[in-house]
Order: sequence, then structure tokens, then C-alpha cells
Amino acid sequence: MTGVVVLDNGGGLIKAGHGGDLDPTTVLPNCLLRPLSSKKFLHPDPLVSPSAPSSAAAAAAAAAAAAAALDLTSAAVRRPIDRGYLINADLQRDIWAHLFANHLRVSTPSCSLLLTEPPFALPSVQRATDELVFEDFGFKSLYVADSASLVHLYEASTSPQGLVSKAQCSLVVDCGFSFTHTVPVFQNFTLNYGVKRIDLGGKALTNYLKELVSYRSINVMDESFLMDDVKEKLCFVSLDVDRDLQLARKPGQDNVFRCTYVLPDGITHTKGFVKDPEAARRYLNSTDESHLTSGGTIIDVEKPESAEDRKRIDLTKNEFDLTNERFLVPEMIFRPADLGMNQAGLAECIVRAINSCHPHLHPVLYESIILTGGSTLFPRFAERLERELRPLVPDYYQVKITTQQDPILGVWRGGSLLASSPDFEAMCVTKADYEELGSARCRRRFLR
Repeated sequence: MTGVVVLDNGGGLIKAGHGGDLDPTTVLPNCLLRPLSSKKFLHPDPLVSPSAPSSAAAAAAAAAAAAAALDLTSAAVRRPIDRGYLINADLQRDIWAHLFANHLRVSTPSCSLLLTEPPFALPSVQRATDELVFEDFGFKSLYVADSASLVHLYEASTSPQGLVSKAQCSLVVDCGFSFTHTVPVFQNFTLNYGVKRIDLGGKALTNYLKELVSYRSINVMDESFLMDDVKEKLCFVSLDVDRDLQLARKPGQDNVFRCTYVLPDGITHTKGFVKDPEAARRYLNSTDESHLTSGGTIIDVEKPESAEDRKRIDLTKNEFDLTNERFLVPEMIFRPADLGMNQAGLAECIVRAINSCHPHLHPVLYESIILTGGSTLFPRFAERLERELRPLVPDYYQVKITTQQDPILGVWRGGSLLASSPDFEAMCVTKADYEELGSARCRRRFLR
């Protein structure tokens, strides 16, 4: 274990651990929450604990167990980060103090800190962050990195013979909680002039899903954690939106997209769940033309719904059905204009980012696109992106899209790798440098 704390301080989740480790020590929501049963704001339970394996599946299982122990129905949430940038330093200090004392159990004055920061952070935000690190917690040194360079570093290290490692060049597509960035990276340095951003991330997608469900079924505008769970379990990316919209209009069992989500009742269960997981996966067969007759009718793939089930759905009002919402929500990443946003979709954003770079880099960038961030976990995301991207790219360029093995932890693992390198301490800004030169001068070392 090194004396370096690696902190991927995301808008949705904090990933924290020690430099040199394979996985973070803990992953927890970057917020405080107040359940209806509490009069004060509480620190959320971690999704990954030191005693548990920290794969994505284990994180999901731990999240389910934590949510079952604490009823988050209509819980109020306070977040220190909004639209990707720090807006409440006092709240962030409270969360970090709990993290360092109770989860990492480190003495901050004897440690260095590697901290992630989004591109184009305002100087005022950078000053507030530096004050937290040096004045409030007293870290002995600080290194600030952007997510894209850490993702590039990790991918190059895992595939030494791959194109990313040999060419030292890649395009990182980071679909995070607050927004989506397309970032060209060359020799572990971000090419800032080529960075493009879509003001759309996982939080906006959850809010859009809340609006759709509230308009069509039941008011869930206050259920952020619940609708996050619905989004992660049931949403997917459509490969043919026009066809799927027609299929979603079919009644009963002919509609392969229809599935039911059961709301928590606060007595027998405090967390919602998918009523029939098998039915929720029927959409996977919709791409197989053998499941369609010449008239376009879908052959039933499971037994018809019983009258008893229909009666239960009609009477309880404790569940709701989803149909086209399942693919219309992730569709916003590819078509932000449908939400009224005057911004390009992800495929066009990638092309614009690459065209901002030197022409000699274009073929390598198109062939080394790396997807990271929680919103890339939607099924079929990479396949749909390649279909959208291919018509926009010249025929003599190859397009290759790689999704990280664990898109949520990929940034942290790159930071852990960098923190364990022998040159790391020389790259940092020390507390003495900060006190002598100030925040703005120190930031120049990070080329930010």
C-alpha cells in the first residue's frame, strides 16, 4: 500500500482507495440523503466495502442490500456537485471527512492525493478544491488529473500490444452522471482544443424517465433512487427506433417491450423490483427477423397473461408498466434535440472532436474509441454508436469501439496505476508550493 489516496470524485459516485490497489476500497454516492423516517441528513451506505469483491456485479448486489436496509422512498438528496462542478464546498468537506475517517481510515497530513476533475473547471472551482485539499484536510501533496487521461493510461497498460499502447493515442468517450465528453488523448495528455461536450448525463436521463412515468402512470418525481434502479435494470439502446416504436404500440403479449416494475410498499420490501425478469429480456429477440411474421406480428415467446395477474395489476396500483420509455430514455444521448437541446448527438460529437485534431491522428483516433462511464452500460450502446458513426466517417478509415471492462471503475484504476508509478511524487504540487505560490500558479503544473 502506498501513501497515496486516489479519489475519483464524480457527481454521482465517489470511488476511493489506495494507490497501487487493483480496485477501490469503497464506492459510495457523493451526496447526503434524508429518508422520510429521519429528521437529519445521513451519509449513504457504501456500494463497495473493503470486505466485499468490487466488481460491477458485486457493487450492484451490495447496492441492493444497502437499499433494502434503508428505505429511500421519497428521500431528500443534497449533492455538492451540480452539472459536474463543485458548488457546495462545505457539503463536500463533510462527505470527504466521513470518507477518510470511516472508510479509508487514513491520516490525511501523511498522504498525497490524486484527484480527478472534469475538463474546463472554472478557476473559482479549482481554488475551492485546493482549499479543501490543503487547508481543510492538510494533504502533503496533490495531483489533479482528468478522467480521459487515466482511462487511456489504464487501457494502454492492460493491452501492451494493442493500438492504444503502441500509438499512445485514443479518443475517450466519457458518459458520466452530469454530462458526456469526447476527449482526444495523445501520449497521456488531453488535447483540450479537441474536447467536445454534451450537456446530458445519467442524471438528466433519470429525470427524463421520471417525467415520462409520472405523465403516463404514477407520480415518481421525488423518487430519484427508485428511478435510477428502473433505468439501470430496464432501459436499453434501440438499434432501429422507428421499428421499435411501432412494436411498442402492440397490445398485450404481442408487445415484447412491455414489462412491470413493482414499487416498494414500505412493509414487506423497501426496494422496487422487476416483476418478471424474463419478460423484461424479451426485447433481445426483437432484432431477430425470425420472430416476425410477414405481417409484422410478433410470435409470443411466453405464456399469455392470466386473468388473475391482470386483476392484481388493476387493483393494487403499486406497480407500473414500461414500454417505449425503455429505449426512448437512452435515445436522448444520440438525439439531444428531442429534449429541446440545441446540441449534436454523440456520433456527431465524436466526429467533431476528431476533426479538431491533426489529420495524421484521424485514422488512429477512429480505430481507438474507448467508452467509459455508467451510461455506457446500456445494452447495445456500442453497437448503436458504431451504426451511427460509420456513415459519418470516410470509408478509408476503420471504426473500432471498445467498452471498458468496468466503465464505472476504469478511471479509478487508471489513477491507481499512475499513483503507483515511481515518478508520481515529482508530478505533484506540495503543500509548501501551494502556500508559497497560490492555487493559480500551482495549477499550471497540471496544464489546466
